[in-house]
Amino acid sequence: MRAVDDFLPLAPTAVATETAYRPRPNAWQRLKENKLALVGLFIIICMLLLAIVGPWLSPYTYADQNLAQANQGPSSEHWFGTDTLGRDLYVRVVYGARISLAVGFVAAAINLVIGVIYGSVAGFFGGKVDRLMMGFVDILYGIPLLLYVILLMVVLSPGLTSIFIALGIAYWLTMARIVRSQIVTLKNEEYVLAARSMGVPAWRILFRHMLPNCVGPIIITMTLAIPEAIFTEAFLSFIGLGVNAPMASWGVLAAEGINSMRSYPFQLIAPALAIGITMLGFTFFGDGLRNALDPKGEVKR
Repeated sequence: MRAVDDFLPLAPTAVATETAYRPRPNAWQRLKENKLALVGLFIIICMLLLAIVGPWLSPYTYADQNLAQANQGPSSEHWFGTDTLGRDLYVRVVYGARISLAVGFVAAAINLVIGVIYGSVAGFFGGKVDRLMMGFVDILYGIPLLLYVILLMVVLSPGLTSIFIALGIAYWLTMARIVRSQIVTLKNEEYVLAARSMGVPAWRILFRHMLPNCVGPIIITMTLAIPEAIFTEAFLSFIGLGVNAPMASWGVLAAEGINSMRSYPFQLIAPALAIGITMLGFTFFGDGLRNALDPKGEVKR
């Protein structure tokens, strides 16, 4: 005869208990486990601090000229050297960081406002409204984005304000598509149907109950839109459609440095490294955010 203890359930082992009841890491924990994302966040913070306090660390301004010190290499007096007009390259690079980063963040903010409102309205109301609004987006998508921005800059004339307007008009299309797809998915959820049956106004359902559930994709899209706007501004300034002299952006500095690249390569290396490192930082951080905010994704280690 078998003992009574043979029919009792086995006690869970420590490993099984730990596996069954181990809490799933939240978004911040997953982000901290992604080393490249932390590197990207560190680069972004360093660039922001450099743009804010960097010009104060030098006795020169971005417009000071001294032809007697033109084309000097890096030294203790001029950390990054000087350009063809004797202007300090360090100050011009960190001042250019202010312009380039400002362009990126302003473009992302405009992208957020226009893209979220446009995409949420199209997805929520659907039908003819959705077809009409997204048909307009598809038409704009048929035009190469960079060509679209260049044409706007030619019409608006070069300048920082024109860059803000051109990027704001052109860079909301991707955000609108992403938000629209999220809203279309959410509008058939039970809580939305219940709110409609209770007579809750459409705007309240949309902005109070649905958009908060789209925060993850919105943040990711904004983060990845910033380096794209920075690169676009640098390209526009490189071809002469950016900020006006004597203001300096990274694109302007690259355009000036490429003319003397063979004789004075340091004039091109500094702005090129600034552009490349900043874009890598935002790209690493954006990819890390995508993995962290995706509840079904796994963090790359």
